[in-house]
Amino acid sequence: MLPAASRLTRGDEFASVIRRGRRSGRPRMVVHLQIMGDTDAAPRAGLVVSRAVGGAVVRHRVSRRLRHLLAPRLASLPAGACVVVRALPPAGTATSAELGVDLDAGLRGALRKLPSPGARR
Repeated sequence: MLPAASRLTRGDEFASVIRRGRRSGRPRMVVHLQIMGDTDAAPRAGLVVSRAVGGAVVRHRVSRRLRHLLAPRLASLPAGACVVVRALPPAGTATSAELGVDLDAGLRGALRKLPSPGARR
């Protein structure tokens, strides 16, 4: 679903986005978003689906659904954006539509919290 170039793969990338990125919590997931230094790079995404969500079958189902939902939404993110979606236990019983609503709201919330391009930190 997600091309290799669109995936976060290294643990330090996940850690950086979770620690330094903007966060938006929803009932079924938490969306972390950070704009990395390379603003020419395509947006990338990663998933965290822990055992708290459910057994292996449930976790893989949630991961597949989230990957499928994330793929088209990456194009709407700014260049250099890195997203980590952390599934919460209620995601295990959620439908794809419910996950999609939470993902959209989480992305909107995290984007809103980003500093404006001209702002100083």
